[in-house]
Amino acid sequence: MSDKTPTDSDTRASGALIADMPSDTRPREKALRHGIKSLTDIELMAIIFSTGVKGLSVLDLSRLILNDANGHLSDVAHMTPAQFCKRYKGIGPAKAITLLAALELGSRASSDAARKSTPQIHDSRSGYTIMKHRFENLDHEEFWLLMLSRSHKVIHDVRIGVGGVSATVVDIKILMRHVIDNCASSIIVCHNHPSGNLSPSPQDDSLTQKIKDAAKIFDVHVIDHLIICDNGYYSYADNGRL
Repeated sequence: MSDKTPTDSDTRASGALIADMPSDTRPREKALRHGIKSLTDIELMAIIFSTGVKGLSVLDLSRLILNDANGHLSDVAHMTPAQFCKRYKGIGPAKAITLLAALELGSRASSDAARKSTPQIHDSRSGYTIMKHRFENLDHEEFWLLMLSRSHKVIHDVRIGVGGVSATVVDIKILMRHVIDNCASSIIVCHNHPSGNLSPSPQDDSLTQKIKDAAKIFDVHVIDHLIICDNGYYSYADNGRL
């Protein structure tokens, strides 16, 4: 171990240390003075991580991660804790999960804002706006149920099934139990295609019909079945298939 005292050039080479920055430009102090929205993505990530790793200040670590993702936070959110730990030496599961939790919380806040601004479902676009965050950054299929009141106000949403890259199993009895327990008058069902192909499969068609038949017994209207991908969505209702 060396007892050499770092020089100014050493500090510049490894990136600015937060402790060496003017107090009013440090991320936390900057947020207190100017508001959280004044911070860059790097500064926000630095606050979440709190400390850096060996050889990298917390700002340099945050900059490295964002540069690797070409500046796209959505790509960062797509990583798993195990991928973080493997790719960035010094980042343990706790740091990785803390960052991913913050990104997920932001996604949920965005969805909550959409719910508040869209109190009623009027069309496929409003349903997609509310549900799209459930499928962001997934590499597998999931099936979700959105339950609505008689006036088409959102009651609740729930995940019904989790599958692989090309299919998921949906238990219609469980789906209808949620509908009945929440006294829903109408529903929208949604699932994703990780492949990016928006076209419904024969299996999607068959499942849609089974859900319609089951819902009809309880006088529940299936408003739509949305297939959601990163590049948009497909609506059974918009295509006259309900």
